[in-house]
Amino acid sequence: MDNMTSNQPYLLRAFCDWIVDNGLTPYIVVDADLPGVEVPRQFVKDGQIVLNISPSACVNLNVGLEGVAFQARFSGQPMQVFVPSIAVSAVYARENGAGTVFTRTPEELAEYEKNTHTDAGLPSVQPVKKLESVKLDEKADTRPVQAGKLTLAGESKVSDAKKPVTQSTGKSKKPSLKVIK
Repeated sequence: MDNMTSNQPYLLRAFCDWIVDNGLTPYIVVDADLPGVEVPRQFVKDGQIVLNISPSACVNLNVGLEGVAFQARFSGQPMQVFVPSIAVSAVYARENGAGTVFTRTPEELAEYEKNTHTDAGLPSVQPVKKLESVKLDEKADTRPVQAGKLTLAGESKVSDAKKPVTQSTGKSKKPSLKVIK
């Protein structure tokens, strides 16, 4: 059993899913000093950074076996973030603190650092380039699509010519909308 992989990436993904499924906001605590961690350094305090990884806070979130990758805005500047799984110290819900803390053995840390190259081979955090223009495919159908037809409640699909004539009582009834599929 010594050759089994770490269960930490699986637990991290499960806790993130559980927190989001319960309508809460997942935060991760990251050891920013480990090699391979790509976060905006100006927000690192005491070697740690706390990141909001909720679907509303980041784009292209991928919680995988290698780590957590996503795009997010920091002080209005879009950036690509990567956090190796071993660098995640905890995951919790902002609203109630529910979550877990991850521990790593000195052996796991030594193995990770031995296998991690800290030279120029690693990417650095860079602002995401803004798209200047997008060319549309001229053959693409860009006409709006009609999803459904709204009619007043009590109104039938019968045309005005076929509607029965009724006397008005003088009272005006507020119209309400009814979706016709």
